[in-house]
Formats: sequence, structure tokens, C-alpha cells
Amino acid sequence: MKKFFTLLKIEGRLSLRCIDSIFFGVCMPVGIMILIGLIVGQNPAPNDAGYTLIQSSFGALVTVGICATAFMGIPLTIADYRDKKILKHFFVTPVSPTMLLWVHAVINMLLSLVSALLIYAVARTFFGYELIGGKLAFFGSYLLVMVSMYSLGLLIASLCRTVKTANMVCSIVYFPMLFLSGATIPFEIFPQPLQNVASFLPLTQGIALLKSTSLGLETNLFLPLMVLVGSLVMGIILSIRFFRWE
Repeated sequence: MKKFFTLLKIEGRLSLRCIDSIFFGVCMPVGIMILIGLIVGQNPAPNDAGYTLIQSSFGALVTVGICATAFMGIPLTIADYRDKKILKHFFVTPVSPTMLLWVHAVINMLLSLVSALLIYAVARTFFGYELIGGKLAFFGSYLLVMVSMYSLGLLIASLCRTVKTANMVCSIVYFPMLFLSGATIPFEIFPQPLQNVASFLPLTQGIALLKSTSLGLETNLFLPLMVLVGSLVMGIILSIRFFRWE
């Protein structure tokens, strides 16, 4: 356990130097929340839904940190370590490569949680945000979305052998997931054909789950849960099948 926390401290300092993860995972969603608050304030959501636009946006914005760490942070870090033979070198040290992977999973989870907490703090402090749904249900949904996306990020890391390949694949996955799932642009304003396509994205279903639990909506959550659990299982199985240390 001491080795784990020592490695966590060292790798955490290195991760803080990654400007992309901090900008896209923390600064950008907080900035979007401030922008939404300044533009719409406490305006009600369309169709007299019984909640404000800020309350409607909260469940989507907290996934931006997850998206950034899952599809940029984890794959690029592992690909870089594999490319530089760092994972291979850990076999001859007291710290196992598996522990290194767990450390980076924890670092990215903490970064995602910091992002979500900052979004909540800004929304609550400056725009009077209140969570309508149950806190436990929302937190459980948040964790399910996180581990599902991380399993897909690990799958990308397992399939990409070099940093160049990982960069290309991460960009192809990250940006459509970020902009088409409803994380940054409200899903409801997309034309119906685009909504039909975007509904196949796992993060789209994750946001639907988070919106439902944050707003306390009584909707059928079978599809979002099935997609997220399926993504989690598929990501883990295929990652184990294809992962290579070098």
C-alpha cells in the first residue's frame, strides 16, 4: 500500500503537467457552466418541464471530465509508457506494471471528480443550482458512466501500440463523443436524424441516465443501463484479450 501511494504521488505530479487533460476535463466544463448561467440564468427548460436550463445541463456537463480522462488521459498515457518501454522496465522494479495502471486509473478518477465538484460548486454558489433527484442515485449513475467510459479508454490503449496511433484514434473517438452525445451541446437541439445516430454513442446513454437521476425523472432507464453495462463488460473483456505490456 505504501508503494501504491508513493507511486500515486509521483505520477500525480506528472499528470498535473498535462495541460490538455486539465483544460478539457476541468476548465472547459466549468467555463461552459458559467456561460450557461450568465446567458439563461434561472430560465425554465422548454415545454414547462419543471426545472431550469442549468438543472437540465448539469448531468451532461459533469461527463466532460470523464470524457477527457477516458478518451485522452488514459489511452495516451499508457501508449506513451508502452512506446518508451516504461511498462517493460517496471517488471524489474518492486512496483508492478499492473500497479502503475491502477495508479493512473485513480488519478484520472480523481481528476474527473474534481471537475464534477467544481461544476457543482460554481452552479450552486453563483446560480442557485439544486439537485432535484436523489444524490445516491446520481452518484451511482456517475460512477457507472465513469467505469464504462474508462473501460473503453483502456480498450483503445490496448489496441494502439504507439503514441501516434493512440493520438489519432483518441481524436476520432473523443471529439464526436464530446460534441454529439449532448455533453457540451444540448442533445435536444440536434435534428432527428443526427439524434438517431448519436443515440448509438455510449456517452449519449450515460448522459440520459445522469439527466434522469439528477432531475428525478420517472423514465425507463433500461436502455441506458444496458448500453453502459454492455460497454463496461465488452471493454474489460477485449482489453484483457488484446492488452500488451510492450
